Amino acid sequence: MNFTLSEDHQALRESARVFLDKEVSLAPLLVPGADVAAAGHDRLWDKIVDMGWPGMVTPEAYGGLGLTYLDLTMVMGELGRTLAPSYLFGTLAGAWAIERAGSEEQKETLLGQMAEGKLKLALAVADPEGRYDHLASDAVATSTPDGWRVSGERGFVVDGLAADKLVVAASVEGERRFFVVDRAAAGVCASPVDWRDTTRQMASVVFEGAPAELLHGANAEIWPWVRDRLYLLLAAESAAVAQFALDDAVAYAKERIAFGRPIGAFQAIKHQLADIAGQVECAQAAVQYAAWALSDNDPRAPLACAMAQSYASEAAKDATYRNLQIFGAIAFSWEMRNHLYFKRARANFALLGAPSQQREELVQFLEREAA
Repeated sequence: MNFTLSEDHQALRESARVFLDKEVSLAPLLVPGADVAAAGHDRLWDKIVDMGWPGMVTPEAYGGLGLTYLDLTMVMGELGRTLAPSYLFGTLAGAWAIERAGSEEQKETLLGQMAEGKLKLALAVADPEGRYDHLASDAVATSTPDGWRVSGERGFVVDGLAADKLVVAASVEGERRFFVVDRAAAGVCASPVDWRDTTRQMASVVFEGAPAELLHGANAEIWPWVRDRLYLLLAAESAAVAQFALDDAVAYAKERIAFGRPIGAFQAIKHQLADIAGQVECAQAAVQYAAWALSDNDPRAPLACAMAQSYASEAAKDATYRNLQIFGAIAFSWEMRNHLYFKRARANFALLGAPSQQREELVQFLEREAA
């Protein structure tokens, strides 16, 4: 199996890098008290739509480009490297739920609008405690003469404030089903969550009899199928964050002089950088393997995605922490960008469950395979 990137992949990554280096500035967030409102999501999103990124992996039959998940990781890596404030994570999450659970008509309509950039989506699955698989705490959907209605609360909805439509997990007679709800509809109240990562928008959404459209698919594999792809997104971001932390620390270690020598000449610093480099290499390999497995519909794709998220999120958390230590006290000031990468790493570490949860999923997968 050859994981060397093709020329096309390298060209795609380079085009994303040039674009984001030009368009993304973290300066508005590097002032005391800055929050997610200063990040500039709306300004960047229109340009991301022009690049065609929302519809990259959407099947061509539904208006997308039909590219592979490995192509997508080229872009997601650059978004992670620059901490670009975008709505891509939430939009892809919602689109994948529609792709897996929607009827042909729903997919043609909703995914087509999403791929054209006319529709922003978000996926509301977690409960207010941040649990994704606790069905007893799901919102509840009821059928009425006027259609379906959803009531309950969903927490940690990425890009939920900006989404035009929310894809909501709700319980119907003890079974999890998925519904599409207009964010602006009566009975929908979305409020911002004071999330540790100021480059990513997070919301809490309360539904009080909100009108909803049922996605017709109904099976227990819908959420795991979507979750695997979200693991890949987070892993690709985290691997890129770890790479940035390494490159940033290496550059600083060459410039910072202590006791008449660059600090990179000291063995303690060399060991730190070598450890990060090893973690980065393994994280990138895990991401590429997971992307290949999803693209080829390999039966071990769930294992690969959980493995990638578990390893890459821990690698980013460790790399950004060591980056702070190498920079010293200056790294903790508002004016330095180091803390933003540390916060993204910590957020990705926890968003879909800690790595211990993914490792438990790995064990369960291997047990099922052995049985």
